[in-house]
Amino acid sequence: MDLISLAIFLAIGAVAGWLAGVILKGGGFGLLVNIVIGILGAVVGGFAFGLLGISAGGILGSIITATVGAVLLLVIVGLLKKAA
Repeated sequence: MDLISLAIFLAIGAVAGWLAGVILKGGGFGLLVNIVIGILGAVVGGFAFGLLGISAGGILGSIITATVGAVLLLVIVGLLKKAA
């Protein structure tokens, strides 16, 4: 992975994490946490989209996949916090 690919990867993670924060709480969580949530969300979203047979290509598709995954991740974490 070269430097440009890494920068794009981190930017997609930051955007996806911020969007998930806006969708669920009305705001982001700070740049570093947004990136982490977005990256983990990309994994969750890719898995969920794979189960549903959906594929999204390009940067926009990556942002959508990561955002959906980040929202799912935050919902699951929220449910686990309430259960504890």
